[in-house]
Amino acid sequence: MNRLNHLFATKKDNLLSIYYTAGYPALNTTVDIAEALEKAGADFLEIGFPYSDPVADGPTIQNSSQQALDNGMTLNVLFEQLKDLRKRVTIPILLMGYVNPIVQYGVERFCKKAAEVGVDGIIVPDLPMYEYESMYAKYFIDNNLSNIFLVTPQTTPERITKIDELSNSFIYLLSSSSITGGSLNVSDSIEAYYVRVKAMGLKNPTIIGFGISDSATFTKACQYANGAIVGSKFVKLLETENYLEQIPAFINSIRR
Repeated sequence: MNRLNHLFATKKDNLLSIYYTAGYPALNTTVDIAEALEKAGADFLEIGFPYSDPVADGPTIQNSSQQALDNGMTLNVLFEQLKDLRKRVTIPILLMGYVNPIVQYGVERFCKKAAEVGVDGIIVPDLPMYEYESMYAKYFIDNNLSNIFLVTPQTTPERITKIDELSNSFIYLLSSSSITGGSLNVSDSIEAYYVRVKAMGLKNPTIIGFGISDSATFTKACQYANGAIVGSKFVKLLETENYLEQIPAFINSIRR
């Protein structure tokens, strides 16, 4: 049982995850931000590793990714930064990014390094399910890493069932098929999608992402899933001065 499994076994509702980009706003801030978020009450974290063509990300996260690259962030640098992660942070940590840099690094090597530094799961939005299953699943399983699959409003029930079979921690429900940084607008069709997924009785918990930015959208998402992910709104906070000092108030504003 990794930290993600333990979290979902002990807390079923209103789980809050925060996304931010490694190496942003400054190269060496990655673990400091993680520690501050845990102390402020985040349940788990998603640390993005930057890529030059982040197709699923809106302008806020795209800009943070480019700045992180300009700062010198690479996978080698990130793993070096995370080697002391577990001396300071105890909550589950996921790495999130695109398949190209992972393949360039070497998938088996990537999974081994992630496990060595205490990472619990990986989110790779552009990794095809068949490719994961046929080529890479063994590396994830051997290193006790959860692979997190994404579901959109257009995902068929058959595919969702297959994702549930392949998953061992949670399923990431996108609030829309658009890019990150939008607003959670629960239309009748989106609500029907959430209700449909919830009614499937999946064995894995579900977490909603894209468009979660405040208490109202977090609360709304938690009506349909086990929790939600805040990304762009938090990355914007990192643009301000004294952002570490503002993190407790930010988390409180989401949970209130």
